[in-house]
Amino acid sequence: MTGPDERGAPPACERCGLAVDRRRFLQGLGFAAIAALTGLGVPSGVAVAVTPVPTRARAMVGGNPAYPIPTADGVQIDREQEVILVRWEGAVYAFNLSCPHQRTALRWNQGDSQFQCPKHHSKYRPDGTFVSGRATRGMDRFTVARSGDEVVVDLGVMHKEDQDSAGWTGAVLHV
Repeated sequence: MTGPDERGAPPACERCGLAVDRRRFLQGLGFAAIAALTGLGVPSGVAVAVTPVPTRARAMVGGNPAYPIPTADGVQIDREQEVILVRWEGAVYAFNLSCPHQRTALRWNQGDSQFQCPKHHSKYRPDGTFVSGRATRGMDRFTVARSGDEVVVDLGVMHKEDQDSAGWTGAVLHV
C-alpha cells in the first residue's frame, strides 16, 4: 500500500472498507472471473487454471461444515476439516483431502487443471475422476446438500467410487 494521496486521503483500498487486499481478492476470483471482468472471455468448455484458496467452514450444521456456495469455478481447501471444495462447470463437489491410494494429501496442479498425489503421482480431474497413476478409483466424495446459500458437507458419508458408484455419482450439487 502507498501512503496518503496529495489531498491527505488514505489509499483507495483503505477507504473502501474491504477487509481483503487486492491480491487476495483477485486470487479468490479465479481465472475465469478475472477474464470475464477484463473482457478477455473464456470459451465454454475450456479448462482454466485456478489457484486453490484456503477456506474454513462458515458454520457447523449438525457437526458438519457449511461453506458459502462458490460463485465461480475454483478449488478451496479446508485443511482443518480435511475437505476440498470444488466448483467446476456448474457443479459443486466436496472431496476428502487425502488420495484414495495411500492417504497422502492431494495437491492442485494449475498447469494441467488436475489434482495430483505428490507421493505416487496419481492424477484426478476437477470432478474427482481418476486419470492416471497408482490409485484405482476417483477421489473420495462426501455427500453434499444445499442449505440456503451454503453447501453443507456430510463428513459422516464418504463415497468411494469403486464401492458405491451410485453414491459417488450422486454426491454433487448442481448450481
